[in-house]
Amino acid sequence: MIIVRKSGYLKFKNFKFRCALGKNGIKRKVKEGDNITPVGIFKITKIYYRQDKIKKVKTSIKKINIKKNMGWCNDPQSNSYNQQIKLPSKFSCEKLYRNDRVYDLLAVLNYNINPVIKNKGSAIFIHIAKNNYKPTAGCVALKKLDLLKLLQTIKKNTKVKISAN
Repeated sequence: MIIVRKSGYLKFKNFKFRCALGKNGIKRKVKEGDNITPVGIFKITKIYYRQDKIKKVKTSIKKINIKKNMGWCNDPQSNSYNQQIKLPSKFSCEKLYRNDRVYDLLAVLNYNINPVIKNKGSAIFIHIAKNNYKPTAGCVALKKLDLLKLLQTIKKNTKVKISAN
């Protein structure tokens, strides 16, 4: 099991990686846009990556190459809320193909996936950290090499426990 703690560290087996968390810490998620990293136990459902930036991702988890027209809907008014969508869209969304490097590689957690509850929050990813581990909007962010190392070590059934302790 991967353990993410409010101290800003992620642990898995004998690895311990520094990580960035949501601006408002680890808590029970209240609503879309609250900048909270949600407490809970999750599964990584799939990996998205930019083939032009990340040459090889060694993992047993399903991989999807990010294309320029891909996004993730964070608009509770959409029937595609908290799902991958095709851009352009009239609804609010996160662009997956970005100029910064944070979404060059990301793992999707199954937060608010089945069933999807409108306004409960969307797009909880483990992605690449910004410089100085700047807080996220609710995701967990690691250094690129740490994320690559983690993804090649875990299995399809590895759980991610996000804990406020």
